[in-house]
Amino acid sequence: MINRRKLLQATTAFGATLAMPSIARAKGKMIRMAHASNEIHPGHILAASFKDALADVLPGAFNVQIFPNRQLGDDKQNLESTVAGTLEMAMVSGVLIPLVTGRPAYDAWQLPFLVKDYDHFEKLALSPIGRKLQDDLEPAGIIGLATADIGQRHFLSVNSQVRNVADMKGLKTRIVPVPLHKAIWEQLGTAPVGLPYGEVYGALETGVIDAVEINVSSMLGENLWEIGKNFTLTGHYPWHASNVVSTGFWNTLADEEKEALREAGRRSVSATLGYAKEQDLAGRDELQEKGVEIIELDNLAEMQETVAPLTAQWAEKDPLIAEFVETAHSLV
Repeated sequence: MINRRKLLQATTAFGATLAMPSIARAKGKMIRMAHASNEIHPGHILAASFKDALADVLPGAFNVQIFPNRQLGDDKQNLESTVAGTLEMAMVSGVLIPLVTGRPAYDAWQLPFLVKDYDHFEKLALSPIGRKLQDDLEPAGIIGLATADIGQRHFLSVNSQVRNVADMKGLKTRIVPVPLHKAIWEQLGTAPVGLPYGEVYGALETGVIDAVEINVSSMLGENLWEIGKNFTLTGHYPWHASNVVSTGFWNTLADEEKEALREAGRRSVSATLGYAKEQDLAGRDELQEKGVEIIELDNLAEMQETVAPLTAQWAEKDPLIAEFVETAHSLV
């Protein structure tokens, strides 16, 4: 795996390339874009559709090379590398952005049951508050260019079926170890366990965890269906992901190039959401064919009511979160 030293060496080589005559740069400015997902995952579509849109908006100006499947590191490492400027761009899980950058507003996307569906997400992502959340990251060293839902989250359990909120009680449930997720799943009575994404399969297999809140795309892409056969539909929040660009690279660009990146980002949102929505629905049938039971939660309203107070609590933490909540209610 490439470490920070190797990334710095790669950046030095990249700088040397830029210093060469223009004929050596005929293919455009190099953008290395890394992410942790596989090629069938909506996260890859977010990256790939951005690349395609950028080529359409400003032909020949950039040479985007995508590194999927954790080739340059896991989700957090890719984000840290982009913040540090050793990587031009990354497609990363939005839940990690407050953790790495200290900018809390991105939590707004995962306030439980606030974003209703993929269409509602698109309205918010392309609205002024969606742009504000992305621009708010600039002081931390990155700028968001696109934010999309790469799969509404549901609940996968191994040894027991979860048919109501009471069935969640005490289950060792994998979460990303961030305050919002911890608060949500403790409120619901589970025993949250913070684990890296790449360790979920083994942890389910060995009984380190009993369950995981997950989306259909990850069930398929990470083969979690081989271990977990009980998939309860809850749709508790979207799994938002963003294409982010290092401000170090951004500040080298002309205004025309910056606007091209922003436009490519906007186009990639709709393309990704369309793919994610289709995969979410069609993927359920595929999971059933693989022996997974798809379960409807009996008391979804109770789950919603249990976690509802968290929205008001988080809205008090940042004015952008408060604005997002207000906008989400108005755009339904």
